[in-house]
Amino acid sequence: MLPRLIAPVVVWLITTTLLVVTPVVEATEAEVNGSPALGSVGWWAALVVLTAQAGLLFWRRSRPLTVLLCVAAASVVLALTGAGDGTSLAVAAVVVAVWAAVISVALPRRARALAGALVGAGLLVALGTCLSQTDIGVSVRTAVLAGLVQGAGVVVAPALLAVTVRARRDARSARSDLALAVDREESAQIAAAIAEERTAMARELHDIAAHHLTGIAVMTGAVERQIDTDPAGAKESVRQVRTQSTAMLRELRGLVSLLRSPGQTEQESGHERLSHLADLVEAARRTGLEVELSTLGSEAAARVGPLAQLSAYRTVQECLANAARHAPGARCEVVLDARDPAEVVVTVRNGPPPRPAPPADAPKRHGLGLVGMQERADLTDSVLESGPTADGGWQTLLRIPVAATAEVAG
Repeated sequence: MLPRLIAPVVVWLITTTLLVVTPVVEATEAEVNGSPALGSVGWWAALVVLTAQAGLLFWRRSRPLTVLLCVAAASVVLALTGAGDGTSLAVAAVVVAVWAAVISVALPRRARALAGALVGAGLLVALGTCLSQTDIGVSVRTAVLAGLVQGAGVVVAPALLAVTVRARRDARSARSDLALAVDREESAQIAAAIAEERTAMARELHDIAAHHLTGIAVMTGAVERQIDTDPAGAKESVRQVRTQSTAMLRELRGLVSLLRSPGQTEQESGHERLSHLADLVEAARRTGLEVELSTLGSEAAARVGPLAQLSAYRTVQECLANAARHAPGARCEVVLDARDPAEVVVTVRNGPPPRPAPPADAPKRHGLGLVGMQERADLTDSVLESGPTADGGWQTLLRIPVAATAEVAG
């Protein structure tokens, strides 16, 4: 309420002050006599009109075009009541009404109505000025010219300024709306990517259980046949069952934790990531494995999604376990290469075993490690390559495409 009263009050104070001061000033100079005398009927009429004009400005925002035309018509009323040069005092309210109309009217829906109101207001001001000038003895030609200049100046100047201010305000609002829309779109994309990632994790959860349980079922069937005829083989099968069960529980625990707590950070969730490879390598060293870790490029972990990071971590873990099992004492190397912006490459390479291979009659292990690694790679659209090296060792290479996994960084 208070901001709406400021403009009417200021306009009324200015116009009424000038209405009082102008006759006093003119009284001191005999050659200047164009305004009604202080206290005369014309003066009181002008005071009433200017007060009503200022009061109309209170509704300048709710009914801007109506207020503009009514305020401009006050010029004609002042001229008809004999205000003379006092008619020009009406321009203050007209300027405020023009500003409010240009700022408030909805564009472009009411552009024609605004243009018509501005032209009408200019003509009313011009008519009032023309009538007041002819009333004080100015020639008709000069009065018409003065009226047109007055009407154009009172309407055009504030209208242009208001258009400039409104354009800047609309541009600022458009930028703000665009930024908000971009934020909403990014939030929707992130939410969709998270949902897709969680769906992929659910698929891996099923695959993990199926992979390990299938192996457990096969090995328990062997135990049933070996328990009487081959106790040593049965014990080995039981150890394999325990290993598979432990691995499955560990993987299920990690995935369920991540699925159940999607808002946790990397450190809070405890889920294996590329940044944990150093800990994995250090743990392997403590078991007696000679292994080194090399990192090429920076911010590798931030460029790959959590599911792909889990897959890479488990691949390295499986490779180190295979090296310790099949090439005991061999030197191993883990390389994390993130120099290519399109992909992250994880390589695990071990040399030939320094000790002789176990005898042919030793019990053989038929693991499912390569199958599990391939399944995880397929789940994240990665490429897995593995095979023997020229020196008799083994190399496993995992190519993780960044474009397919970088939507969600955890």
